Amino acid sequence: MADRAAGALSLPDDWPANPDLSLALNRMGSFDWDLDSGLMHLDQPALDVFDTPADQYDGRPETLARRFPRGEAARLDELVSQALKNGSSHYGAYFRIRCRTGTLRWTHTQGSVLRDAEGRPHRIIGIVRDATQELAESSARLELDAERRRQTSVVESTTAALADARTVKDVIDVLKDSHGLEHLGATSLVMGLLESGRIHLVAEGPEGSFVPGTRFTRVDEQYPMSEVIRTLVPRFIESKEDFAGSYPRLWPHISGLGITSAAYMPLIAQGRPIGALGLLYREKTGFTTEERNLLVALSSSIAQSLQRAMLFEQEHDLAEGLQQAMLPRRIPSVPGARIAVRYRSARLGRDIGGDWYDVIPLPGGRVGAIIGDVQGHDTHAAAVMGQLRIVLRAYAAEGHTPATVMARASVFLHELDTDRFATCIYAEADLTTGVVQMVRAGHVDPLLLDSDGEGRRIPVEGGLPLGLSAEFGRLEYPVATLELDPGQTLLLYTDGLVEQPGADLDDGMRQLTTAIRGGSKNLQMLADQLCEEVDERGGDDDVALLLLQRRGAYAPRTGGRLQQHVAQNDPEALSSARHMIRAAVRAWGAADRSDEIELAADELITNALMHTDGGAIVTVRVLTGPERRLRAEVEDSSSALPRRREAGDAGVSGRGLMLVDRLADVWGVESRGTGKCVWCEFVVPVRAAT
Repeated sequence: MADRAAGALSLPDDWPANPDLSLALNRMGSFDWDLDSGLMHLDQPALDVFDTPADQYDGRPETLARRFPRGEAARLDELVSQALKNGSSHYGAYFRIRCRTGTLRWTHTQGSVLRDAEGRPHRIIGIVRDATQELAESSARLELDAERRRQTSVVESTTAALADARTVKDVIDVLKDSHGLEHLGATSLVMGLLESGRIHLVAEGPEGSFVPGTRFTRVDEQYPMSEVIRTLVPRFIESKEDFAGSYPRLWPHISGLGITSAAYMPLIAQGRPIGALGLLYREKTGFTTEERNLLVALSSSIAQSLQRAMLFEQEHDLAEGLQQAMLPRRIPSVPGARIAVRYRSARLGRDIGGDWYDVIPLPGGRVGAIIGDVQGHDTHAAAVMGQLRIVLRAYAAEGHTPATVMARASVFLHELDTDRFATCIYAEADLTTGVVQMVRAGHVDPLLLDSDGEGRRIPVEGGLPLGLSAEFGRLEYPVATLELDPGQTLLLYTDGLVEQPGADLDDGMRQLTTAIRGGSKNLQMLADQLCEEVDERGGDDDVALLLLQRRGAYAPRTGGRLQQHVAQNDPEALSSARHMIRAAVRAWGAADRSDEIELAADELITNALMHTDGGAIVTVRVLTGPERRLRAEVEDSSSALPRRREAGDAGVSGRGLMLVDRLADVWGVESRGTGKCVWCEFVVPVRAAT
């Protein structure tokens, strides 16, 4: 077979090389390995060294793989690869093969690397011989020393691997996944933890070995783990007879698993037992003094890691409970909106974040939505989060504008005298018109989800994080405005939803929009799917998210009402008020008169800002009655009543009230206890029933 393959692949004319007769006389075989075709010729002595019949070798080195114990083939391949790469002309190595009887045989090989004119290796010619007798004594010594070194390093390597274990499950996974059991010769392990006077089995032995009724056992029962916990002394079971005689209740259930011996170690931390570890062996009887000492040292290391893991879990549960207690217990039902919220804990030991969300029902068909993240991952961050959430809710409920809410919250956090800052987004949505006003404090931008599943990032000009803006005296927070159409959804979230180690934020945003596009149209299911995406990629940070969807053309029974404060020297507030009026007029079915209403209201606001010392409060509402009217009111703190006058020669001023008089169906002025209210009304068509 090898000769036919060789002809098809155009091997060298002198392949295979003819070995010297002296090689065969010295029980050496030869090989000729053509690297271009991959074929390797072995003469009969070489096949004898590999204990491989000629009719079972097809000329390919891979066929010999079954003759190599684990690790030997990889070691030899690495040696040859290095020789080919570094320009060497020769290499040599001792390695073991497994004979057909299952016994191991030491062999030795030497190869000569042939290269072309450009130095590229294309052929290896060499010898292979049986080195068993040569290395019999030295091999035994080397293996014994290596075994001792491997076993001695088990404690060190296992301890190093356990350093990153934060939970009890992590500890069990490290013990099962590491090669410690393999080096110790154990088949599997069992582990039990002491809980309220009972032993809880947290790791089982080999598949099919679970004994019914032993998930929880008492310390005084006749089981090996119970015994070592009672006595605090290891128990080495050295034979099947020892196992059967000492533990007659357990042995019948595991006798068919081929277990011949076992070692049960008490897990002791700070002088007290916390559990027990059992190592089960097949084809092993008895334990040497070195093995016993090694297992005692190993159990001590495992006990320390378990105690640390249990402490981490307890502290994390405490911190998580604190955070959950500070998050809203329920999300209020908001007419005109669908809302979904989620909080996902990173579950990294005792680490806990300051992520939070909140939903605040506001008068006039409005709702406030907040998402934020306090710096840090500890109980202090959770405590600060709870205080900040309450403060933001209080300021919003008092009727302050979004910018004022954010500025006051920043001052509050700064005055807490804490070293923490917080990022946050506050969105105030009017479900009647769909107008959303947003303020961002160092937080990631929100996303807008269309009804067809497409999502896009909404750039929101922001200010400094809460706490820092007060510290540096930069409390101005610009207000961004967008319109939320029926069926559209606003997604607010913390950075744990998009941040990934080794990737930038844009990559995370693209993955998020892709997940949304392929996600469910059901808001609750979509929220679950987004958290599952984070779980699948192993997110290391907490995640809070809030989905706010506008259900449709919602209007309160009173017909609709919007109100906004406009401060002096605040162009953003004036622009936002115009946007609000325009959106409200369209939403309330008065689009035909939207230009007139917006212009008249703008004149009233401008007059209040120019001729008084303070700001103004603009209110737009629908009046129901014999005829449907839309009323715009502008309140200020001045008691001086406005008067209509002719425009000056330049025609710059004096036209405001004249314009209002021409545009509005009716207008007037009302004195208020703290100032006055100038109003105008427009007859608008009755809204069609839906």
